[in-house]
Amino acid sequence: MICEVIVDIAHSDVDKIFDYVCDYPVEAGTRVVVPFGAGKTTGFVVRGKDTTDCPPEKLKRIIRADDYPAINNECLMLARKIAARYRCPLALCFRLFLPSEMRTGKVSETYRTYAHLTGAEVEISPRAKAQLALISYLREHPEEDAARLRESFGGAVNALAAKGAIVLEKRRVLRDPYQSVPQTAQEHILTPAQAQAVKTVEDAKQTVTLIHGVTGSGKTEIYLTLIARALGMGKTAIFLVPEISLTPQMLSQLRARFGAQAAILHSGLSAGERFDEWQRLRSGEARIAIGARSAVFAPLENIGIIVIDEEHDGSYSSESSPRYNTFDIALLRAQYNGGKLVLGSATPSVETYRRAKEGEFALITLKDRINARPMPQVHIADMRREVKRGNASFLSARLRERLEACLDRGNQAILFLNRRGYSQTVICRDCGYVAKCKNCDVALTYHSEENCLKCHYCGMRYKKLSICPDCGGVHLGYMGTGTQRVVSELQSQYPSARILRMDVDTTRGKEGHYKILSRFAKREADILVGTQMVAKGHDFPYVTLVGILDADMSLHFPDYRSNERTFQLISQVAGRSGRAEETGEVVLQTYDPDNFILRFAKNYDYDGFYEHEINVRAITMFPPFAKIVRVMVTGEDERETLEALKEVYTRLQTVYSAHTEDFLFFNRMHAPVKRIQNKHRYQVLMRLVKPELLKEVYDAATAVKFKNVLVYVEENPVNLS
Repeated sequence: MICEVIVDIAHSDVDKIFDYVCDYPVEAGTRVVVPFGAGKTTGFVVRGKDTTDCPPEKLKRIIRADDYPAINNECLMLARKIAARYRCPLALCFRLFLPSEMRTGKVSETYRTYAHLTGAEVEISPRAKAQLALISYLREHPEEDAARLRESFGGAVNALAAKGAIVLEKRRVLRDPYQSVPQTAQEHILTPAQAQAVKTVEDAKQTVTLIHGVTGSGKTEIYLTLIARALGMGKTAIFLVPEISLTPQMLSQLRARFGAQAAILHSGLSAGERFDEWQRLRSGEARIAIGARSAVFAPLENIGIIVIDEEHDGSYSSESSPRYNTFDIALLRAQYNGGKLVLGSATPSVETYRRAKEGEFALITLKDRINARPMPQVHIADMRREVKRGNASFLSARLRERLEACLDRGNQAILFLNRRGYSQTVICRDCGYVAKCKNCDVALTYHSEENCLKCHYCGMRYKKLSICPDCGGVHLGYMGTGTQRVVSELQSQYPSARILRMDVDTTRGKEGHYKILSRFAKREADILVGTQMVAKGHDFPYVTLVGILDADMSLHFPDYRSNERTFQLISQVAGRSGRAEETGEVVLQTYDPDNFILRFAKNYDYDGFYEHEINVRAITMFPPFAKIVRVMVTGEDERETLEALKEVYTRLQTVYSAHTEDFLFFNRMHAPVKRIQNKHRYQVLMRLVKPELLKEVYDAATAVKFKNVLVYVEENPVNLS
């Protein structure tokens, strides 16, 4: 048999089919070890055949093959489409479907030896007290881990095994992530609106359905019902959430409903846990995959439904190669399997909502919360007035008053600030020096707990400054407020309040998010201070107050999506309040109280926001009426990077000259952040009327080859910095 193999080397020079001989049948998608060059490497069989054009003397043999295909036929097709769409090596696309440690051989199956009595009559000396005690123990405990028995009974274990009194049986053990996550079952009675939503999804002619429901409208129960019905028909399901922090919460609900059929896939798991969960899905033992973006590549077959919760979230776009959009992959999988793709959000992206309004997607609207609970009232606090009154605190008078009332009643509050650390920047008041990272063109952030300066792009740490390195001055100012500083000041103002902080710095490790949220849910804290991690999906019945400390932070960012992101963030954070019996309220602090976006958010007026925003986009020709394309050029050597930029620009100019009328913008420039991780960053920025030109843009960009310079294409980048 001849096998066509793609070697697992993500380089364009070897991104092609190699023929190998195999002495036994091997299915497509199977991992193999093959001789390659002077050594050997792993690869993937993409097809078997009987003949080859390769000369017999050059044909090499497969060294070893797995017992089963790691990548099924659907995923082989997907990998080819992704490679063609994003112009990246096929090996890189195959990697999306496998745990990374499995590829490198750094993880393997775990086995454990168990002991149980055979029932055979054997002679045991009365002096062998350990053996007699072990026999007695196993009569009360029919099966036990042999390693634990050896800790208690020593050599008696092997002695009794040799006599035939006990048998030692080696079995595979699956590592179970989130064993501590409770599985709280609840009643599953659908409201009439939820039942109608389920029916609409199932009856829709369209593959894609958008569920536009306010926070607390019961979207999750709709998802779970649809998954249950898919499983009832013998199908499988994928449930995607935007943040790892939401995964344990959803896993708890899925396991309560579906038991061990739910498996979790995300980067926060250990290598062994990720491998075992992947194996459970691949073998069919688990039929529901839940996780963040990468779970869309779960090794499932016969998929009946894929859910993308909080579909508007930017984390669904990959910022590393291949730079895919999760929706595109999910749609391909749903279409391949004849399944349904459900998108859910209280604040859908403008592009998605337009497609639903125009009938490309089915649209379900849920305007009311479950049991008709009112949406929390939003109060706008004008921080300009606070400054004039001499209030230098990060809390407005209204928020301080409402926070005190909330704590007095024994309720909980969430304070949102999308900036971690203690102070945002360190500035010399004598000469204007700003402390910056030596590897990145960004200001450093002061972290008080570690008493150091950190770069939030590359993670570098620096000692806290006592004097200015430029002028020697000692008048250093710590400007801006971060989550650490908020917690510090809250503790001094409310010494009896129990406060938790949730940001990147406090959620390290697999269960970092879950532990903080679990403590808050158990009412072990009165105030939760956090970044956007606290904004999505969490349901805390005793939270009656949400404070948004700086609503302007994302509003004036130089990005065409800044209005949309601000509206979404405010709406999502506000939705955490008043989800039980007590009415909730929100205090939104701003220096721009008359801004129309804040007014839309205050009134939960998504339709008003959408109509305004879509009209602005139509007039200015921004997505969805045009496509923003960025070709990034990055490298450590600035001269070589500029040479690569010049060649990229020259090639793209040819495309531009031939289709000038289809370009709304075309120029080369420094990226807004000029350097990250010691790599210089340049870009060619374009706005295209015709998406069909993307092929030519990719052709021009990928044709540029510099050994130490990376060139890649981004479509409608989530982050334009």
